[in-house]
Amino acid sequence: VPQLGFQLPPRLTQQPWHLLYSTGRDGFSLRTLYRSGARPDSPALLLIRDTEAQAFGAFSASAIRSSSGFYGTGETFLFSFCPELKVFRWTGRNDFFVKGDVNLLMVGGGSGRFGLWLDGDLHHGGSQPCETFNNETLSHKEEFCIQDLEMWGLA
Repeated sequence: VPQLGFQLPPRLTQQPWHLLYSTGRDGFSLRTLYRSGARPDSPALLLIRDTEAQAFGAFSASAIRSSSGFYGTGETFLFSFCPELKVFRWTGRNDFFVKGDVNLLMVGGGSGRFGLWLDGDLHHGGSQPCETFNNETLSHKEEFCIQDLEMWGLA
């Protein structure tokens, strides 16, 4: 997505991005998404389209992986296209960037609310305003059904 290029950390703007995972090609599974992840130090871009054709996602400065606790850096952000690009950056209020296991992937949190979450079979997800990014709800509703999901990483 060309518009997103300008939002990425400067060191990444000239790098080639590759499609690591796509529900259309690889099926709907969070476990498969983790396995498709690039090098641990490689950033990842998640692009989601829900069944209402709303597009949104997250940028993580580190690879998206299964973890027992939160990881990531203040470069992590959420975004939505509604209809133009909106980016929600780190507020500094907490460091709940990314956390995932085979049943749930979360980006952003605080007070029991998650900026973006996806379930283990990648069919359902949700988005709420959260302290990490002070974001708007990324989809039209707080819970959504996923139509397509892609994860991009650096070569």
